Parts: sequence; C-alpha cells; structure tokens
Amino acid sequence: MSIDFSTCSIKQVSVHEVGNKNNGEQLYPTAEPLTIENEDLIEALNHYFLKPFNNPVFYEFTSSTDNAELNSVYQFVNEIFEHPTAFHINTINIAKHLFEATQHPNIKSGDLYVAYIEHCMIDGMIADAIGIFKSEQKDPFITSERKGKHYKVGFERGINIDTMDKGCLVFNVNKENGFKVCTVDKTSKGVDAQFWKDDFLKLTACADSYHFTNNFLTVTKAFVTSQLDKEFEINKADQIDLLNKSVDYFKENERFNEQEFTQSIFGDDKVIDSFNRFKDELIHNSDLSLSGNFDISSNAVKKQARVFKSVLKLDKNFHIYIHGNTELIQKGEDSDGRKFYKIYYNEEQ
Repeated sequence: MSIDFSTCSIKQVSVHEVGNKNNGEQLYPTAEPLTIENEDLIEALNHYFLKPFNNPVFYEFTSSTDNAELNSVYQFVNEIFEHPTAFHINTINIAKHLFEATQHPNIKSGDLYVAYIEHCMIDGMIADAIGIFKSEQKDPFITSERKGKHYKVGFERGINIDTMDKGCLVFNVNKENGFKVCTVDKTSKGVDAQFWKDDFLKLTACADSYHFTNNFLTVTKAFVTSQLDKEFEINKADQIDLLNKSVDYFKENERFNEQEFTQSIFGDDKVIDSFNRFKDELIHNSDLSLSGNFDISSNAVKKQARVFKSVLKLDKNFHIYIHGNTELIQKGEDSDGRKFYKIYYNEEQ
C-alpha cells in the first residue's frame, strides 16, 4: 500500500500542551484551531507532518475486546470524519485521552498537534486523513536578521521539522476494520516505546503483505538462531548460510509460497516438521499473523535484511562475513584441541 502526498493540503490544525499527569503536570487545551496564513509556515508544517510517512507500515485501531469501535482515538477520529465542524472539540478529546494515558513518569510532556489533511492519495484512492503528532523535544536555534549594515542575532527554541518524536496518520479508509493507520515513534526501547502505539493509540498490525513478510522472516530467524541447533547438529556457518538463503528467497521472488520456501531452504522433512512446530507455537504465544501465500513486500525485506547476521565471530580476533557458498568453509579441530575454519577462495579483492 502506497501514499502520495502531492495532492493533499492541510485544512485545520489545533495544538494543545499535554503534561505528564503522573508527574503533577497539567493539560492546557486551546480555545480554537490555529490560524495559518503564512505560506512558509504551511510548507514547513506539510514537511513536518508528512515526510516521516514516505515508507509507511500500516496498522489499524483495536481494543481489549478486538472491537475497534471501543477504541477512544478511533471514536474521536471517526467523529471528525463524519462531522468536520466538530474538529476542534475532538482534538481536545484526543488531548484529554493522551493526558489520561500518560501515567508512567518517563513519558515526556509535549505539544500535541492534530491536523485535518485533505485529498491524500492512498493506493490510487483519494482520502482525507487525521494527523496526530506529539512534539517532545525543542531544539536550540540561532536566528539572524540583517538591518542595513548591522546584524541582529538571537536565540530561540523550536521544533526541528526534520525530526518527529511521535506521530500517526489515520486515513478515512477501511473504517469497518479500524481505519488504515501508519505511525512513527523515534523511541526505540523501554516503557516509552510501547506507550504511543500500544497504550495511547492501541494499534494492531494489518493483515497485509508487509506484516506477513516481516513476520515470516522473524519466525525464520528465530528458528534458525535459537531452536535449530537444539534438535540438529549444525554449526554457526551453516546457520548463517540458512539465514542468507532465507533472505535471498524473499529478494528473488515476488510471491511467497510456504511449502516452496521450506523445501528450498531446509530441504529435510524432519527440519521442516520442527520449523512448523516452532512456528505454530510462536503464533499461539504471540500476536503474530501469518499466511502460507502472500505477495512479498520489498520494504519489509530491506528492513529485515539488516538484522539477518552474516557474520561469524571467532573469539575476539576474527569476524568472517559469509555471503555465499558455505562448502568453501570447513570446520575442524587440531591435535591441541584448538578449533579452526579452513576457507577456500580463488583470488583476493
């Protein structure tokens, strides 16, 4: 699923200051939407709001009962889509919901921007979107202004339009299943990393090609690195070879077929049975969604390829990068008990 922002425009923007309730901070809602007439400011807001979503991954709203209609943000956004005149009051409702959800002391306070964005192109269809963006970090800026032969230099703090702390776009598409939502959160770990997507927005992955591709590669990597050597005799070089072959399959094919994949990567029926048991148990114990046949997402493959390790680490002395034929690598042990790898090659490069 792709997005084209070239036809869209920002219709309304409201901003509210949202503190951390747990830390004794307050919520400061504003009385009315912003009045934005400066063309440079409009261009800057377009850049800040939309640039982070050039390579979107799609989610949908859910709730504890899997009913999207019970999700608070879903309700407020849906009200805006159905009654655009109720935009500002519902941005306040979103801010209140964020304030109530901000319970952990590590979650930073910030400015909450809510924007109504018209005429986005999503998968060839025109749809409006609601953007929800939280700015937590204000960077220092030096300002300068020439007056005749003199310069006036000042200092201010503001938002870097190239860096979004947290944000999401909700497209008025697939309403019955929780809308189409893409999200950004620069936080990579800890409670704060779970807060935006899981606690505030309450999103679940869409059953689409990106998530099927990402999930199957995740399961494959987990099986090869954490389970395979528990049941079968396999060395690290062969494990890396399996990981490389797995990624290559996804790079070289446009459509995934599970039976074809497992036969071409694992070959042995016992290993395939072990993989299937591992996969089924992982699905049962997590929220992973998988399919046996799906179109392969090149974006998901690029993302996963970065974490599929092709490096064989030998103590602290050597790192061997394995990208191809593992038959050119032989493992052994000498008479003193020292382990070694023998590597064959034709020429140095």
